[in-house]
Amino acid sequence: MPTHTPTRLARRLVAGSLILAAAACAGGQRTARAPEPATYVEVQNQSWLDQNVYVLRSSQRVRLGTVSASSTQRFRIPSGIVFGATPLRFLADPIGRTATATSMEITVSAGETVTLTIPPR
Repeated sequence: MPTHTPTRLARRLVAGSLILAAAACAGGQRTARAPEPATYVEVQNQSWLDQNVYVLRSSQRVRLGTVSASSTQRFRIPSGIVFGATPLRFLADPIGRTATATSMEITVSAGETVTLTIPPR
């Protein structure tokens, strides 16, 4: 049976304490990020049809909501869509029709409000 001298035992206890202290400190040093400001799209629907509105980023399509005919609606763009300056497109899908309209690509930054106008048809 190995003998433990007081010095060996003390070294092991000190080493174990340092490892536990380092682990405890590392877990508490997370820095809180300020939340990204909300980004919005304001849709002015001049059409006589209600429209479902989507935001497009790369191959991702996210439904924002429905804007009624001849009205204006403001939608919040999900925070996971906008990262810094992000190129986005918007799609308007008229309810009761098969033709959709897609905007040109625009660069949107967090905190901005984009205005989208759907013309009468």
